[in-house]
Amino acid sequence: MSQRVLNSGVLGALVATLLVGCGSDDPMSESAHDPELDSGDLSITFAGDELELSDGGTTLLRLPKDAFQWGMVAALEDFNYDPYRFYVSHPLYAPADTTWISPEEMRVSVQDDHSLTLELSYPGGKQGSLVIEAPAPGRYSALWKPADPSSPIAFFRLRPRGNAEEGFYGLGEYFDDVNHRGKVRPMQIEVDSSIESGYYEAHVPVPFLTGTTGWGLYIESDRPGAFAVAADPAEPDLVEAAFGTGFGSADGLRFHLFGAKHSLDVSKLYYDVTGYPSVPARWALGPWVWRDENKDQAEFLSDAQTIRDLDLATSGMWIDRPYATAVNTFDFLPSQFPDAQAMIDEAHALGFRMALWHTPYLDEKDGATDTAELRAQAEAGGYYPVTSGLLLNKWGRPIDFTNPDAYAWWQQQIGKYKAMGIEGYKLDYAEDIVPGLTNARNEWVFADGSDERTMHAGYQRFYHRVYAETLPADGGFLICRGGAAGDQVNVNVIWPGDLDATFHKHAEPFDDKGTTVKGVGGLPASIVAGLSLGASGFPFFASDTGGYKHSPPDKELFTRWFEQTAFSPVMQIGTSTTSVAWDPNGGPGFDQEMLDWSRVYTRIHLRLFPYLWTYAQDLKRSGRPIARPLGLAYPELAAHPNDIYLLGDWILVAPIVDRGARGREFSFPAGRWVNWWTGAIQEGGVTSSVDAPLGEIPVYVREGGIVPMLRPTI
Repeated sequence: MSQRVLNSGVLGALVATLLVGCGSDDPMSESAHDPELDSGDLSITFAGDELELSDGGTTLLRLPKDAFQWGMVAALEDFNYDPYRFYVSHPLYAPADTTWISPEEMRVSVQDDHSLTLELSYPGGKQGSLVIEAPAPGRYSALWKPADPSSPIAFFRLRPRGNAEEGFYGLGEYFDDVNHRGKVRPMQIEVDSSIESGYYEAHVPVPFLTGTTGWGLYIESDRPGAFAVAADPAEPDLVEAAFGTGFGSADGLRFHLFGAKHSLDVSKLYYDVTGYPSVPARWALGPWVWRDENKDQAEFLSDAQTIRDLDLATSGMWIDRPYATAVNTFDFLPSQFPDAQAMIDEAHALGFRMALWHTPYLDEKDGATDTAELRAQAEAGGYYPVTSGLLLNKWGRPIDFTNPDAYAWWQQQIGKYKAMGIEGYKLDYAEDIVPGLTNARNEWVFADGSDERTMHAGYQRFYHRVYAETLPADGGFLICRGGAAGDQVNVNVIWPGDLDATFHKHAEPFDDKGTTVKGVGGLPASIVAGLSLGASGFPFFASDTGGYKHSPPDKELFTRWFEQTAFSPVMQIGTSTTSVAWDPNGGPGFDQEMLDWSRVYTRIHLRLFPYLWTYAQDLKRSGRPIARPLGLAYPELAAHPNDIYLLGDWILVAPIVDRGARGREFSFPAGRWVNWWTGAIQEGGVTSSVDAPLGEIPVYVREGGIVPMLRPTI
């Protein structure tokens, strides 16, 4: 028998048994009677020397023998087995001397109604197995592992082949392109000395990739990893997903394959495996306003009253640091906030929800954490990691939330703020736990026995869940800098860290006071990050409107930025120079005209609440991202712009991301599109130039679309 197919029907299994018993030597006869056991319309076929994932007869992915590679070393050592450096070299990191081997033979050993087992024979007599199961229509779960647990396997590398022209989406938060074709993406933070920050800002890496032909691949591993997505021009159909399993290789590598009629529907299958997103509270969609380094209680209350006096639609405010006696003393510094409870009560009376900036540290250099006896309790209780590696923050060791006592103790401290009426948190930092900056380990050990080789991702889930469990019963607000696969069940919103207050793209050089720098990017990068996250399991995203580094923004940049964030799932406004629209000194050119525009756009975002909330509630049914990259929503266009997207089903947004631009040209999808501002009809299926004077973002509604909104006077 040369072909076997996995699906879920009993009749197909019976036919397969009969065919094997006949032992026909006629390959045409075998092909004609090939058994098909459906997983919905999806099938996995074993054809002699390769597996094929297909949907209704259309091939989505192929996995030939060389798709299942092991990276062999002479002997496993206590190394940082990071596969990223096989693709992107660095003078500090020489990867382990590795020999890659592929199976010489694959054969089916077991087949039943719901699973398929293949035996893999590698050079040198090494053996492995691949067990594939069909737990539900549209998805497969596979476990690939060696037969000999002592085999010196340092890396697993899965190498499926897709379509040479399709686009690739997902993989978490990246800032350069929404389409990953031609890219190498690390699944952990890496050194990158070419960027101003000095590291590869992969704050939310997610090993989940979607192809625009309708397939998905999720590698269920927290080990150091890297995806090389059609990175070799000679092999434009090849995706490589490599993971440094090291001493964990005996456990194998689990991965999942998904298939759907439309690429937008693949994310629901991912949610079925990892959990559905935590939906923010209704008020958490914003607009939110905050200042960096708040001055004091008087300034905060003045801002709150000014927002109401100027009729600037705003649902919440958060207080950024510093506000406590120290990081983190779970209090308010009396000289700065003399009556914090009265301040919170007054903000509530004005209709604002309240949140605070927070981290998982106790400042080990500030005596205030001693005075509060917090550090003494943490030391006595063993609430710090057993072993701590390199610290990438200025305060000290993170709390070890794998320790149940430390977890409960930290939640008790959070309860002090909850009792005061705090309803959300901006969770920063917690990115110290990196696997290593060289081939040496950055050694961490936690109470549950885990270490940095998995906790570079796992710590984020613990950190965020500690806070998520304290939020109000009607929902809350967690806006987080980092994240990991499956963390969407804890995190409400991702913000992309410290973007530049510029119009520059990711890593685009620019002059900063006479020095040329390559930053993480400004407004264009923020849009890419949000759209990438939406296709990676994190549908709620909010950049710092106006940027952070190199701020303040000027009038043009600030305007273009709030134009865009008004038409996004969550809107939050703040910069490192505490720019606010009503302050003429907030940035170059800030004036009454810009303030009036700000009033228009914050109100639009608030009025869009019924529309956005509909899609938030629909996540558990459809699983589709709320903000959808044009190339993922319309694969037939074969175009993957970084700055054009659908907001829900009906709204097409084409932000202006270039300084001085007062219009842009782009291709409209098929159909008829209604200009948001004028009501003019734009025919689809053509490329058109559209006007966009400062204060007006190109936005269109598909003809016949329904966009429910709150009343204009809300």
